[in-house]
Amino acid sequence: MKLNTPRWWYSRDRRHAPMTRLLLKPASWLWAGATARKIARAQPVDPSAPVVSIGNLTVGGSGKTPIAREVLRLLRAQGVQAAALSRGYGGRLEGPVRVDLAVHAAADVGDEPLMLAQDAPAWIARDRVAGARAAVAEGAAALVLDDAHQNPALKKTLSLIVVDGETRNDEWPFGDGSVFPSGPMREPLKVGLARADAVIVLAPADMGSVDPELIAVFGDLPVFIARLEPAAAPPSGPQVGFAGIAKPWKVERSLIAAGCDLKDFVPFPDHAALSPRDMDFLKERAALFDAGLVTTEKDWVRLPPEWRDQVAAWPVLARFEDETAFRRFLLTSLQLPQVD
Repeated sequence: MKLNTPRWWYSRDRRHAPMTRLLLKPASWLWAGATARKIARAQPVDPSAPVVSIGNLTVGGSGKTPIAREVLRLLRAQGVQAAALSRGYGGRLEGPVRVDLAVHAAADVGDEPLMLAQDAPAWIARDRVAGARAAVAEGAAALVLDDAHQNPALKKTLSLIVVDGETRNDEWPFGDGSVFPSGPMREPLKVGLARADAVIVLAPADMGSVDPELIAVFGDLPVFIARLEPAAAPPSGPQVGFAGIAKPWKVERSLIAAGCDLKDFVPFPDHAALSPRDMDFLKERAALFDAGLVTTEKDWVRLPPEWRDQVAAWPVLARFEDETAFRRFLLTSLQLPQVD
């Protein structure tokens, strides 16, 4: 059974859930140790194409997939035949397999690969090396890895870390720095940053400038600011929202900031597959408020086709504040020419 993300994970104040944090510490040490051993023992394989890794240091909610989509867009706009490569979390297929929007569902390949496949060729493979070789064999001139910072199987040309820029209301992307399950970190902050080439801070569209204290955390690493912006206005009229992502409260906050007449919001665990009972509950809530149902694009692709006409998908896109600077950094790092 999946559980919702604890809000106290993202608070630096250790007075929140102190006993729970303490009891989970031994498991955190085991998790961090296993990750470190896996990375230290690896012999990364060169797939014969540049590899851009889009990763994070926490267990979710930073916005990796929107950034991966934007990196794919920027590369392909420069004439680079870039393809996405994902593990296919939540899907039954092991791969390597190229995602086909006309054939595959989230239950086959996972929700994030379905989103990536809307913009570029997307492959899923539990074995990243096999997936990379399959993509390159079919013409991929560059690979964009979604969620691979802790996966050392492939030799990475550029490792980008995506960090949630939301710091309002005492929220902090790394919490108190504790590793899962005592906190949100996949590995200690300094350890993860040491393998990064740059940081992308993804801030909400309605937030002012990014907290300088957060930028200072990254030391001498290049930092690029991106914004998570609505691709369209929320549906008109009263709405009941829902989301099954790592930080569902971000969706609620973003809908309200975008002007949605949000009457209620229902959070689900990350990557949750809704049951008929869940859907009945959501429809009952919507009927109570004489409202429509709205969710994220990522959640919408997980819905069975017969439910989709009952729910509006609200898409958002990542856009860099200084797109020119980031594009130049990206192409220079990959040793690719820039087309004006």
